[in-house]
Amino acid sequence: QVRPVESGGGSVQAGGSLRLSCFVPGFTSSGCGMDWFRQADGKERQWVARISPAGSINYNWPVKGRFTLSKDQAKDTVYLQMDNLEPEDTAMYYCQGMGLQNCKEYTGGQGTQVTVSS
Repeated sequence: QVRPVESGGGSVQAGGSLRLSCFVPGFTSSGCGMDWFRQADGKERQWVARISPAGSINYNWPVKGRFTLSKDQAKDTVYLQMDNLEPEDTAMYYCQGMGLQNCKEYTGGQGTQVTVSS
């Protein structure tokens, strides 16, 4: 298991922005994609966005048009740029590998907390 290192969370007012980072050593050469998930207190985990092994990007509808996913291959890092944040975006955010079976080992990071106040 290789635990992702998520960072970049914080507290912002509605309409603000944050950029989350997900660092996984060896990610670039792994051939894996990456999912972002979030979980708010008392709610089920929700899928947020995905970059596939081929590089295609998809978003869940609540964040489409506000969040942008990208990756920096040189840094083995996937970023989630979050703009026009809403209180409903408040949650713990996690990243997790996807794709081939070995990609599922990229899991178990501590997450990064995002809190958006109205």
